[in-house]
Amino acid sequence: MAAGAAVAVGAADSYTEAITDLGNPASFFPTARALERTVVAHLGPTNSGKTHAALQELRRAASGIYCGPLRLLAWQVHDQLSSSGLPCNLVTGQERRDEGAAHTACTTEMASTRSVVEVAVLDEIQMIADESRGWAFTRALLGVPARTLHVCGDPAALPLLEQIVAETGDRLEVRRYERLSPLVAARRPLASLSQVQRGDCVVAFSRRDVHALRQEIEGYGQHRCCVVYGALPPDARQLQASLFNTPRTGFNVLAASDAVGMGLNLAIRRIIFTSLSKYDGTAERALTTAEIKQVAGRAGRYGSRFPDGIATATTPEDLERLAAALQQPSEELASAYLLPSLAQLEMLHGQHPADKLPAILRRFEEAAQGSLARTQYRYARYEEQYTLATMLRHLPLSLREAWAFSISPADPDDAPVASALLTFATVYAHRGRVSPAAILHGPVHEARSEMELQQLEAAHRVHDLYIWLAFRFDAFTGVEEVQERRAALSALIDASIRSMGAQRRSRRQLEASAEEAMLVERRLQEQWDWQQRGEWLQRKQGYQKRRR
Repeated sequence: MAAGAAVAVGAADSYTEAITDLGNPASFFPTARALERTVVAHLGPTNSGKTHAALQELRRAASGIYCGPLRLLAWQVHDQLSSSGLPCNLVTGQERRDEGAAHTACTTEMASTRSVVEVAVLDEIQMIADESRGWAFTRALLGVPARTLHVCGDPAALPLLEQIVAETGDRLEVRRYERLSPLVAARRPLASLSQVQRGDCVVAFSRRDVHALRQEIEGYGQHRCCVVYGALPPDARQLQASLFNTPRTGFNVLAASDAVGMGLNLAIRRIIFTSLSKYDGTAERALTTAEIKQVAGRAGRYGSRFPDGIATATTPEDLERLAAALQQPSEELASAYLLPSLAQLEMLHGQHPADKLPAILRRFEEAAQGSLARTQYRYARYEEQYTLATMLRHLPLSLREAWAFSISPADPDDAPVASALLTFATVYAHRGRVSPAAILHGPVHEARSEMELQQLEAAHRVHDLYIWLAFRFDAFTGVEEVQERRAALSALIDASIRSMGAQRRSRRQLEASAEEAMLVERRLQEQWDWQQRGEWLQRKQGYQKRRR
């Protein structure tokens, strides 16, 4: 019995080891491995035409897919292909426009690893080394079954690409690009935001700081200012970008976070860094060379009214570091990141059926680390997923259901959204059906304060979450109603940003008018006093003459 038990344990351990072996992830994608793929690497800085060249190949193909890191990029490619007369599907976590077309624009996480296409484009390949999202780019690079796969991004990705392509047996072709227009560091830092000019983009690294910059810039009374930051809904970002890009709207300056570095076509003359460090969710840290170049590279755009780009900072020390970064190559990427698939987690769960999802996530990571030890792959961060899974562990959900809720676009630190996720999951688990009534109503009018604007943004994220879940659970009903409400919230957010600036200007104008009125009154009083004094002197002199 003891020997039999030992054999059973050994067999179970061997099975667990096989399930959790991530050392050869290329083998997980048999459809892609069955093709003789050519990987074409388009490598160069921002504004070098590398993605444009890859998209031209996509247009000429009989079938294809574009994979981008942002919904905004997927939207742009979808619109470009559709407007050129080429039917195109759109697939993101929150949108499905299925035209039955041979071409698809999608976010990288949504890329199909089953449908064979002639050409695929994987944009911003350097994100394969991102600790949180890199797994999606690794999956797309290894698994998209395209006869020709075009990858676009920073030259720093090349050594890692070469290692991975050597393992997959694909053929690698490298095309290098140079920037189409100059990008230079300014000779001196910006001494004051009163020196901001038309076409400038002032960069900070938090929502609060972006709005503070906007208020300060508009406070000088010379410019109206648009904003772009990560918490702003994608369609509101697009509206703000369009407002900034359109001449004669009066909105000729942009205050932005590093979200400006990707996903928007912007006519920026000069990038102004107010800091070269940011909080990354764990700690305050210095920006990497690649991050500095990604944002600075948004200045100047070939064919725009600002073809030549300038980058500067607000302190001499930051400007010196910025200038050095623009001359340096980005640090070579060291690792590509991985996460297990749902199927792998379910197989491990079969070995430990009593475990809830949080325990399975931890078990898999611990078991997989040994297989990654001598590879270029690393286990991706999944703390947000783990936190959400832990929050939901008391609910009667299957592993598959818990997994879907845990990978939803809900930040555990975003209280309104995390609370909404818990509500949606609870209603689903106990009633089997979720309606828009589960969404708590926020403000339905233009924001009159920064707090109300934050409430509108949070309400939009909650509606976005509901729509994301509705595409994965048939039990979520009324999605069209929620989509309409989400669109209305986006419009309110955009209108609020514009009107709040106008309100501040109106208050300043009233204050200025009041100050001017007080000044005029003071001067009139002084004139009156002098006039009275003069008349008094004249009377006094006349009295003295009569006395004589």
